Amino acid sequence: MAAPTSTIQTTVVGSYPTPEWLRAYPTRDHRRDATVVVVRTQELAGVDVVSDGELSRFDVNHPETNGMIDYFVGQMDGISTRVTAADAEAFARQQGMAYRAEPAAVVLGALGPGTLDLGAAARPLRSLTDRRVKFTVTSPYMLAKVLLDRHYGDRHQLSLALAGVLREQVAGVDADVIQVDEANLAGHPEDGEIAAEAMNRLLEGVPEGRERALHLCFGNYGGQTIQKGHYQQLVGFLNLLHVDHVVLEFARRGYAELEYLKELDPRIGVGLGVIDIKDLQVESSDEVARRLDHAERVLGPGRVQYVHPDCGMWMLPRSVADAKLRVLVQGRDRYLGRSK
Repeated sequence: MAAPTSTIQTTVVGSYPTPEWLRAYPTRDHRRDATVVVVRTQELAGVDVVSDGELSRFDVNHPETNGMIDYFVGQMDGISTRVTAADAEAFARQQGMAYRAEPAAVVLGALGPGTLDLGAAARPLRSLTDRRVKFTVTSPYMLAKVLLDRHYGDRHQLSLALAGVLREQVAGVDADVIQVDEANLAGHPEDGEIAAEAMNRLLEGVPEGRERALHLCFGNYGGQTIQKGHYQQLVGFLNLLHVDHVVLEFARRGYAELEYLKELDPRIGVGLGVIDIKDLQVESSDEVARRLDHAERVLGPGRVQYVHPDCGMWMLPRSVADAKLRVLVQGRDRYLGRSK
């Protein structure tokens, strides 16, 4: 692994805007070319821990969630992506899923990996850069929430079954940081214990020596915030997780809730969102530095380990995403320069 270049690392949450030419002509070779472009763009911006833009799960037929759901569940055994009118009606009766008109798929039997191969999906990135790399996987709790379950009969058990499949999958992933993405629990903190149990089961599969991370946000569906809630309700959940750091949304929400992170277990590093991905306005490097300075004043020096955008950047125009990546790094550098 490459040595860290500073005490606070810059990274991305995962996704990057899909080049239009890949959408128009989605071949295997074009996807590799697009991945090279995405990785090099991050390198030129100076990002320390890069991703493949989540192009490893690119599917032109599911642009609305950037493959966050369908890539994982659509390949598993025991799940059918054929959704009937009766299935959609049954799903509509489930609480907390008003933003979806129908389930992503239907669980009909015991889950298995099917054709899912996350090790193979992650492999190309390592050969494209000498920087530290990140690979992302959707939380089993979030996946369970978007499925119609006709087999397990209990969302907790379904979450654990999904976690078991993903645990075996991440064991084959070669990445410096393996990050679990969760964008539903923020609005349902009452499920914190069962969600944490499933996530920890998944994280058991992360190879020794890799960083374990959780990205938690309040949703980014069509550029809109989906979940309502507060970090005060979520710190207990975060403290249950077997992670090295968390990747949290703040730029959009403001930084008043940083106070609640004083209760975060000291073993868990803080990743601070300093770039608003729901706004086309590009922040200044001074503003990024001020946000980082404020966070360290509230939380104490050394608590912030990473700075990053609030969430994935896939819905932004590429020119805006590129500019935001540059100011992310420039703002971090400006802050570190002032702090010496």
